[in-house]
Amino acid sequence: MSNDEPFFDYKTEKMNLPQTLLFTRHAVTLASAYIKKEIVKVTSADIEEKELNSLVSHVDKGAERILVDELSRIIPQAGFLTEEDTVEDSEKPYMWIIDPLDGTTNSLMGVPHFAVSLALAYEGELLIGIVHEVNSNEQFYATKNGGAFLNGKSIQVSQRKHFNDILIATGFPYRNDYDIDKLFAHLKEWLMNTRGVRRMGSAALDMAYVACGRFGAYYESMLNPWDVAAGTLIVREAGGKVSNYVGDEEGFTGKETLAAAPQFYDIVMEVLNR
Repeated sequence: MSNDEPFFDYKTEKMNLPQTLLFTRHAVTLASAYIKKEIVKVTSADIEEKELNSLVSHVDKGAERILVDELSRIIPQAGFLTEEDTVEDSEKPYMWIIDPLDGTTNSLMGVPHFAVSLALAYEGELLIGIVHEVNSNEQFYATKNGGAFLNGKSIQVSQRKHFNDILIATGFPYRNDYDIDKLFAHLKEWLMNTRGVRRMGSAALDMAYVACGRFGAYYESMLNPWDVAAGTLIVREAGGKVSNYVGDEEGFTGKETLAAAPQFYDIVMEVLNR
């Protein structure tokens, strides 16, 4: 850390966002390396089921501890909202929102598609978002008003013009108390009118793929803030739109999330509300 240009001014509580991003990306890279090393050691005896179809192992918790330790050095006053509760959740002006391993089921089943997802917010406003795919080392990141990037290269949402030329991504709720008929009706719509539907198993990566144009749109409900916070900022900085299913763009609760290139946003919204 350079003494010439501090990334955080404790008197004014203002930060140098590019510097903060740099150190935050380093923390995410450390956690990703830990996951890649440890995930191959996990056995069935190491796996816990937190709730229906929601799995966890020591790898999720170890990665989260790495992130909490590193991030606490960057902004000691910041609070945390984490999936694995390795640190007590605390509401403060600056908040780190962490999913240490998004796509845990994929990782435990040997499917090489899972990521570290991390966001920083100030009084509810997203400042930094990072999604790091562990296997490919693809790191998607963005800062508020600073654009979105993949491994140093600027990215933008799909520029395709026709809805039938895109892939659309979604996820299925783990709970059983949802309207399965509506879910199938949506899938039928996409299968008939797009290039296809993808259910990849990581909300954070689905949103990152919207940001770089691989998917034209993504939607899912019954998620949590740590699933979508980083992706929300990355999609918006890449020129996309993110909201719930009634168009409210405030917040990132995960209860309903629609992320899309602007030219496809209204089409998907209309179908979801039909």
